[in-house]
Formats: sequence, structure tokens, C-alpha cells
Amino acid sequence: GNLYTPVEPDDALAAVDAAWECGIRAFDTAPHYGLGLSERRLGRALRTRPRAEYTLSTKVGRLLEPGGPGGDDLANGFAVPADHRRVWDFSADGVLRAVEESLRRLGLDRIDIVYLHDPDAHEDAAFRHGYPALERLRAENVVGAIGAGMNQTAMLTRFLRDTDVDAVLCAGRHTLLDQSALAELLPEAAARGKSVVVAGVYNSGLLADPRPGAPYDYTAADAGTLARALRLKDIAERHGVPLRAAALHCSLGHPAVAGALIGARSAAEIQDAARQLRTPVPAALWEELRATGLLPPGVPQRRPDPDPDRASGPEGAPRSPSEPAPSRPAPPAPSSPSSPSSPEGDSR
Repeated sequence: GNLYTPVEPDDALAAVDAAWECGIRAFDTAPHYGLGLSERRLGRALRTRPRAEYTLSTKVGRLLEPGGPGGDDLANGFAVPADHRRVWDFSADGVLRAVEESLRRLGLDRIDIVYLHDPDAHEDAAFRHGYPALERLRAENVVGAIGAGMNQTAMLTRFLRDTDVDAVLCAGRHTLLDQSALAELLPEAAARGKSVVVAGVYNSGLLADPRPGAPYDYTAADAGTLARALRLKDIAERHGVPLRAAALHCSLGHPAVAGALIGARSAAEIQDAARQLRTPVPAALWEELRATGLLPPGVPQRRPDPDPDRASGPEGAPRSPSEPAPSRPAPPAPSSPSSPSSPEGDSR
């Protein structure tokens, strides 16, 4: 969706092609990303793929109205013409319209997972109107699974407790630098048999390449956060592990986590991400990070995996993409490796 800088159409298509070749079968988008550009590009890239072989998710809550302010959309983070404006709408009618418009932009026949997107300032409308509308769409088999995607954990935990969502998308809160999802969200999901998809596993890029000026949660990292990231990098590399591999494995290392979302800008970034997922992370690395206080006790947890052909998770060799365990039948959402340098797919 041209986050921060333009991505050429051929490069966007090549990234999806490379993801498919690496075995990735879960793809996420949203109207917000590039004022619909991400949905149009992803739909075009997936249109020739067997529809039953992949899971597609998008989001509702922002409608795109013609007649934007003009110029570019960089104030919202995207290098696209500002020819539309975003309108917050978590009403039932707004949700239905958003799904219809997303299907039109995608050019596909269905959406497997729909998330309420960033309802932070719209909590009442999201719970009273938006969520019930999604539940009806699921009951009518218009969509396969429903949930919410945010950069915070408190409201996502409420969705797990107070609704029948299948999954939640948590951006930036289960990483090497931020483990706040461990307090309530991940234990609640595990107890209820719900899936959590993690995004922002590099916290906007700092954990991919820690350096002065590197972004952390979409702004330049402060000196303390940068110093902590550099310590993580030093320890990881002393154990022969790239920092981005450690970051990826750590984020996938909880039983409730069904997969990771990334926002790769090229085939090379996807291929690198796949290599990081295959990189073994020795237990000694996690032990040192816990001993130095850079990770809390018990993080990351080993994920049980009954398939002997798959690796054992973050304490041992890397794991193959796996499926979530929602409380009701839902489309599979395989884990996706994360990108080395681009801002990750997340809840922006």
C-alpha cells in the first residue's frame, strides 16, 4: 500500500509471488492501507491462485469517500494521491458497506477473516453495532471468521471476554521490545482457545535494523529504546543469530499465537524473512536474554507441535507455518515469516 514510500506495481506483485513460493498462504490487507491500493494490488496478485488454498483477511471501520484533500497521503503514512478521505464508521450499515467495497476492490468472491480495525476511539459503536454486524455476516457464511485488530491489548482482551470473535490481531505488543500482550491478552486467548495473530514484530523496523533514527512504533526511537535494541542485537549475534530472526521466533513463541503478519515491499524481503524463520535459535540465547532482564521469565514459550516434520519452535529449530485454533471452524491462517526491513503489516 505504499507505506512511507512508493512500491512499484511489479515489485508488489513479485512480493506476493515470492510469498506463495515460500509456502505462505495467509494474506492480510485493509482499506486504510494506501487508500485502497493494498486491496487492489493484493486482489490482482491473488486472482489467479486457487481460492481454496489461501486465507484472505481485511478490515472494516474506515470507509473511503471520494474527494480527498488532494496532494499526497503521507500525513497518514502512505505515498499515494489523497483522492479519497477516510470516514470512521463502525455502524452495522458501515460494516456491510465496507465489506462490499473491499470485495469490489479485491475483485474476489469472498473474504475469509474480517477484523474491526482500530476501534480505540469508537469502543461503544464497535461493540454495540460493528461486532454484531460481523457476527451476522459470519452466521450467514458471508465471511468465514471475525475479530478485531489493534495496537493495544486492553480492548482486544475485552473482545475475547465479551464476544465470540474467532481471532484478534495484535500489533507491536508481543515483541522482543514489548511483551505487554503477555499480561492478559495471550493468557486469555489461550484459555479460551482463540487465535492471536501478531503483527509489528519488528516494532515498525527498529528490531530489523537498530540504528539512530530507526522507527519504533512509527516514530524515531528514543535513545533508551535504541540502546536496548542494540543490546538485543549484540547478544543475538554473539549466539550466531540475526536480530530479526530472534525477533520473529520470539513473537511466534506463545501457544495462542497462530501466525505473524508482515508488510514486505519486495521478493527479496520475503525470501529473507523465510530464511529467518528457518534459522535455528539456540536455547542459550533465550537464557541469556532472560538472565540479563531483556526478556521476562518463561519467554518465549515452546509451542506444542504434534507434527514431527515441523520444528519444535523458538527453543529449538524453526517451525513450519502452522494453522490457528479458533473456537469454531474457520479458514486456516498459516504463520508468515516477517520482513527484514520494511514496516510490518500491522494495525495501522
